[in-house]
Amino acid sequence: MAQEFDYVVIGGGSAGCVLASRLSEDPSVQVVLLEAGAADTSVLIHCPAGLALMAKQKGLNWGFETVPQPGLGGRRGYQPRGKVLGGSSSINAMIYLRGQQADYDGWATEGNPGWSFDEVLPYFKRAEHNTRGADAWHGTGGPLQVQDLSQPNRCSALFVDAARQAGHALNPDFNGASQEGVGPYQVTHRNGERCSAAKAYLTPALGRSNLTVITGAQASRIVFEGRHAVGVEYLQGGSTQRVMARAEVLLAAGALQSPQLLMLSGVGPAAKLNALGIPVLHNLPGVGANLHDHVDVVQVMDAPRVTELFGLSFAGLRNAVGGILEWRKHRSGMLTTNFAEAGGFIRSSLQQTAPDLQLHFVIGKLVNHGRTTVFGHGYSCHVCLLNPESRGSVTLASADPMAAPLIDPAFFTAAADLDRMVAGVKLMRHILKQPALTGLGGRELASSAGARTDEQIAAFIRQYADTIYHPVGTCRMGPGPGDVVDARLQVQGLQGLRVVDASIMPRITSGNTNAPTIMIAEKASDLIKAAARGA
Repeated sequence: MAQEFDYVVIGGGSAGCVLASRLSEDPSVQVVLLEAGAADTSVLIHCPAGLALMAKQKGLNWGFETVPQPGLGGRRGYQPRGKVLGGSSSINAMIYLRGQQADYDGWATEGNPGWSFDEVLPYFKRAEHNTRGADAWHGTGGPLQVQDLSQPNRCSALFVDAARQAGHALNPDFNGASQEGVGPYQVTHRNGERCSAAKAYLTPALGRSNLTVITGAQASRIVFEGRHAVGVEYLQGGSTQRVMARAEVLLAAGALQSPQLLMLSGVGPAAKLNALGIPVLHNLPGVGANLHDHVDVVQVMDAPRVTELFGLSFAGLRNAVGGILEWRKHRSGMLTTNFAEAGGFIRSSLQQTAPDLQLHFVIGKLVNHGRTTVFGHGYSCHVCLLNPESRGSVTLASADPMAAPLIDPAFFTAAADLDRMVAGVKLMRHILKQPALTGLGGRELASSAGARTDEQIAAFIRQYADTIYHPVGTCRMGPGPGDVVDARLQVQGLQGLRVVDASIMPRITSGNTNAPTIMIAEKASDLIKAAARGA
């Protein structure tokens, strides 16, 4: 017989961990969390520098690819997603960013009451334990530890100095009153280790008798009675299992897989479902639409003499061995880096009313977004577009739940996106030429060095750009006919089903999306508890 719980949470990523923890705080409530991946036991997760290896390989990473992108010269983009408890918070670069206040005020203006910045700020603060202390913008005592890097690489400070020499203001807190400027990033670390959503929220709750966590459980279908979600089928060990929900099914599988599971369950664009032989339960055309992402390109600098930068060489291997020993013994040293230690938010032109570009300075040669191993030492700088106009989609490749979805971010289908990226490359290049960095003796790699005119820079971008891993929007929140969930995150036209993850974002936030996803789940947990009380 199927097990029965009050809440079934699909997906043990950032949002799912928050939901499982917060809902199980009530001992009278039974919660089950389904995660397709494994438990978060790998040392590569807990050692911050382990992210460099996880980005390249599957196992803890779904390692999806996009469909060929005309805007990228026909290349397939890479879409890493965490396949482990903690989801992408267990494999990401651990940067803590909320975005701009206007992002959330825009959500509210578009018909989503309760989602303005002033209304979501308390949830950011509730989640956070910022080691700098509490103030008007930050909280202490929350599960998620946010701190300055304990031992940053000296070259990260040189990047900040170079950006100031280029005319950009210092900003010591990108999550404070203003986002604009350059400075060091705060990270989600605790005691020299990654502080993922799993470690922050789920691990402390595992001893609760009312919380069940099932790993290796690939959700295959949401079970409905009429239009009411009552359970979930999942595949585990070659067999199909089922769990039932007395109260609600909470879909937190992420921007790529939440729409996939809805469509597999008969909820989505009717014509596309019919074409795959999937019975249509509810024609909801917006499922899988509105996919957008932060498109990004990297300039790489070769600096062979600077051996304290990460790199593959005899000196680098010697440093790595010493770093491993130090981290194992003291949880300190070079392996506590998140690589993207500093960055900033700048405007592509004076006509922009707020920053529309983000920079990440990386203390290593990040060729092919880190997926290609290269010899030598160096540094890199990303520039990404914060508010892209291009919109794509997630659709089904087949009715097989084990098949990867078809992911089409439609990069650069809006011409303005490429124009602003060209401006961004020129601004980034200007920073990297400042005296604070030129002392490192860095030389630009040939892949970008030949791009001088706007047309050449645009061609460089098309050849080398890709995602910086922030897909959102595919179960868009809003009141319109193309939207999927309402402001309480309930799927429109259905009962007992909510979507709680980055897929609900009407528009992407201005920065890394992990902190906003955790905030969404914090707010959702209150919405769910209020519904249970009849409020």
